[in-house]
Amino acid sequence: MKETTIPVPVADGVLHARAGGRKGPALVFAHYWGGSADTWSGVLGHLPPEQATVRFDQRGWGRSRALPGPYGLDRLADDLARVAGACAPGPYVLVGHSMGGKAAQLVAARRPAGLAGLVLVAPAPPRPPATVTEEYRQGLSHAYDSPATVAHALDHVLTATPLPADARASAVRDSLASAAGAGREWPLHGIARDITGAVGGIEVPVAVLAAENDRVEPPSVLRECLLPHIPHAVLTTVPAAGHLLPLEAPADVAAALRSFLTHLQK
Repeated sequence: MKETTIPVPVADGVLHARAGGRKGPALVFAHYWGGSADTWSGVLGHLPPEQATVRFDQRGWGRSRALPGPYGLDRLADDLARVAGACAPGPYVLVGHSMGGKAAQLVAARRPAGLAGLVLVAPAPPRPPATVTEEYRQGLSHAYDSPATVAHALDHVLTATPLPADARASAVRDSLASAAGAGREWPLHGIARDITGAVGGIEVPVAVLAAENDRVEPPSVLRECLLPHIPHAVLTTVPAAGHLLPLEAPADVAAALRSFLTHLQK
């Protein structure tokens, strides 16, 4: 898929989004804590080449690591809204994975013009589960301290199936390519933030993709901590996969996106 780089002015700098395809609604992707725009490469490879897509490195990560903080959820949501508004002139669907899913929920709750739907991929739920303790968050904040800790996280927490060599190398590189503040903000603060008061404002159709063997946000947690607060959301479970659904099961994610778009256009 051929993509064009679009500079998007945001607070204190510029994000460089990558837009491809022309057939809408556009899919606007937001990656997980430790990811980048490249997290979605496999998914894009299973979408029709004419499908409009937008992806970018979130503030503090990858090519956007020089952008200053704060790196909290509100700033991430502001950036995502700016990218969608600048790069998707027509209707668009937000597609958020994990941390990106929580930021996407905040954007959707604002009911921006043009938003047609929301797809949450192994998302952090609006209500933090009981397992997100202070001890858990402190430990999580060190998951990307070194190549060795990243490898441990990938093999024992984030995935349930082996990643292809190129996807694994990309995941390791991305996890280490963050500004210090961005790497710490999510585990210490964002993951524990309760946004249930906001998500009641989400009115667009919502699809939730859970991963059967997800150790981070298992289907049971999403049923308990997300569905009661976004009751019109429809949850589907992808068998065998772990938390890194876009890398482990890109064809399944792409199929879910195609199905969601088909239902939107009926």
